Amino acid sequence: MSRFKRILVVLGTAVTVIALAVGTLFTWLWTDADVSTVGDAPFDNELAIPPLAPSRLDGDGTRVFDLRMRSGHTEFEPGRRTPTWGFNGSYLGPTLRAQRGEKVRVRIHNGLDEASSVHWHGMHLPARMDGGPHQPIAPGATWTPHWTVDQPAATLWYHPHPHGATERHVRRGLAGLFLLDDERSARLDLPQRYGVDDLPVIVQDVRFDGARLDGDRGLMQNVGFLGDRTMVNGTLRPYAEVGDELIRLRLLNASTSRTYSFGFPDDRAFSLIATDGGLLERPAALERVQLSPGERAEIVVPMRAGERVMLRSFPQDNYGSAWQRRFSGGDDSFDVLELRAALRLRPSAEVPQVLGVLETPDGSDAVRGRHFDLKRSGINGRPMDMGRVDETVTRGTTEVWTVRNGNGMPHNFHVHDVQFRVLEVNGRTPPPALRGPKDTVFLPHGTVMKLALRFTGPADPDTPYMYHCHLLYHEDEGMMGQFVVVEKGRTAGNGRAATGSGHAHDH
Repeated sequence: MSRFKRILVVLGTAVTVIALAVGTLFTWLWTDADVSTVGDAPFDNELAIPPLAPSRLDGDGTRVFDLRMRSGHTEFEPGRRTPTWGFNGSYLGPTLRAQRGEKVRVRIHNGLDEASSVHWHGMHLPARMDGGPHQPIAPGATWTPHWTVDQPAATLWYHPHPHGATERHVRRGLAGLFLLDDERSARLDLPQRYGVDDLPVIVQDVRFDGARLDGDRGLMQNVGFLGDRTMVNGTLRPYAEVGDELIRLRLLNASTSRTYSFGFPDDRAFSLIATDGGLLERPAALERVQLSPGERAEIVVPMRAGERVMLRSFPQDNYGSAWQRRFSGGDDSFDVLELRAALRLRPSAEVPQVLGVLETPDGSDAVRGRHFDLKRSGINGRPMDMGRVDETVTRGTTEVWTVRNGNGMPHNFHVHDVQFRVLEVNGRTPPPALRGPKDTVFLPHGTVMKLALRFTGPADPDTPYMYHCHLLYHEDEGMMGQFVVVEKGRTAGNGRAATGSGHAHDH
């Protein structure tokens, strides 16, 4: 009996020690999991402005751009050369710019030692020109997509989309802006001088391992890679000197997994004038705008002479559980970009109270509805299969897609080719930040959104577009599906099985 008691004592002691160790480890992980760079260091590097890409006009009026994917080294800090990738340079790429109605052609040469692709995120264009995983560019090869710009003025972007490797290619530096203009936006009295009062703001989170860009996920980071500092346009601790009363910021979340809530420490109101696909009907006065990976927002910020004000990302309370907020980045804070106002500012016109005309459908003419359940293991229970068409839609029709996230972690949802309108969020009217044209939306756990999409073609039964989670780690794991656009009565071609989701219904 005494021996048995001794065994119980030893076992009890061991269990207690293990429990204490586990508890200590968890406490350490919990307290160490949130990240803040607020007030950490002076912002002493002038913001780099991506150059406007040169172009030429062919005999038929087509605007031609040249891009070259290449590897190189970038000095984010003086004297420390980091291996990076870029377009026409060592990191990121130039800003392409075109007018609505123009024909464009982009010659893309792959100077890397592995295949990649270039996707035009937010662009309405033929599926064969989309640059998704079905249009790989082999090392040393050149791909030349061409299309006619047929959508409103907007801040779009381009980035790689190779199947299973998108996160790594984007994180290494392959990304750039593609700005669209039109006659209506040109007539508006908004800040429009690129790099002066109209600033591109490409935000990425990074972590350095010596000179190398680290890409390892932390323990329990199920959304993907989360860095411990941010860059804007490839600039660490950036500041921008501005000389106007109103400054337009074209915000792009080019991070691979991190979601931001942008605002200012003094809670000043700014005007949201545009979302992913272009101008809102009317400006919305906001103090915060939340952007998940791939989303864009254009905001107009009032400045006071001589001030310095920090664009900051704040903690977010809509991330799901406390566990997800802590380990998936929702509790994190970042100083992002310091705006330094001149002692005397040029006067700016007031933000117009009428901006754009929404061309996205309102869902009233929808002919069909579909449901999409978001899970890390796949959408609607199926991981991505390059040889399977998941949905077939009819050219010229409008549909309502219901997207649900009950997966216990944050996701978002991006649809290629179309800009859509958010009809409902959890059964309610969407907030102002979701009332403009969108191609990517953030869905924290417990969110249901209804989206109205119109598919205007061209029809191509053989070449699919993608829909997927734009947390790129999730995309690479298989959280993606495919759809083709066909003429009425036709099916997916090229021997592909048009399976349907099993979640479709007449609307």
